[in-house]
Amino acid sequence: MYIIGFMGSPRTSGKCSKLLQGVLDGAASKGAQTKRYDLVDCNIMHCKGCGACYKFRPELAIGKCPLKDDMAAILVDYLSADGYVFATPVYDGYVTSVMKKFLERKIALTYKPKEDIGKICTPRATADFKKRATHIVTGDAFDEYREVMGDPCFEALEAHLYMEQVMSVDKMYMGNAEHIAPDDFAVRLQEALRMGVRLVEEIEKA
Repeated sequence: MYIIGFMGSPRTSGKCSKLLQGVLDGAASKGAQTKRYDLVDCNIMHCKGCGACYKFRPELAIGKCPLKDDMAAILVDYLSADGYVFATPVYDGYVTSVMKKFLERKIALTYKPKEDIGKICTPRATADFKKRATHIVTGDAFDEYREVMGDPCFEALEAHLYMEQVMSVDKMYMGNAEHIAPDDFAVRLQEALRMGVRLVEEIEKA
């Protein structure tokens, strides 16, 4: 089993990063091979909105994007995985810009013929709802603000997975991220480990 983590924080050693690594470590404890991408360190260019990646070549598993950066190789790796972990802090009520860039460019995994006016894209290489994903969102507002802080981020992450036919397992929102007490953060890290275990178990069931 192969699980990839995608880290949307520009702070690659912060609490969001530690929680992501906790999920991956939990998955590894169940025998999964894991890998992580710190998206801020990847060369991911802004989408130009040309639509070339999803409008043409339906026979391809990944649509051809005219931009020359790291996304083509990342998407090849992405398709080979059995599960995913997405982690991002909340920036101005939404996912970070680097995570948003990554999500936008993932549209190359879908196809939409010209006649499908008004419809959403369909997956090029369907996951048949056998793959699973887990999500982590951190914010400086307390846990009771999850609805306004965490939920918009979860919705952004899951919208793409819906098109790819990937189901979610767990969603953790950790508030008060900048000032959380060490003991409380240790509890969250333990939950992240359990999330990794559950991710593997749900993939095995599928």
